[in-house]
Amino acid sequence: MKRSVLTRYRTLAYVTAVMLLALCGCILVYGFNSGETVPLVVAQVHGVLYIVYLVCAFDLGQKARWPFGKLIWVLLAGTIPTAAFFVERRITAQVLPLVAEEEAEPAQV
Repeated sequence: MKRSVLTRYRTLAYVTAVMLLALCGCILVYGFNSGETVPLVVAQVHGVLYIVYLVCAFDLGQKARWPFGKLIWVLLAGTIPTAAFFVERRITAQVLPLVAEEEAEPAQV
């Protein structure tokens, strides 16, 4: 597994988590039916970023050969405020040894 796969996942996990917190803050400030466009824009940006997060997390999960339950938990972490921060830390700690192991292996021809 390449380090770039992990880096993409980590970046999207943080960005998605921050956007979800911003969305929750906008909902608290503006409410659900305020007519303001700020929550709508933040919601749409989070939605697009969450889709990209799903693709990156799924790619990482396939390359790390996670069981289905673990993959679902990682995919859902982008929908729970602050969960992505904690899940990202745990996943990085588990995947870094796999990345280091692959980088240490000589290339096979």
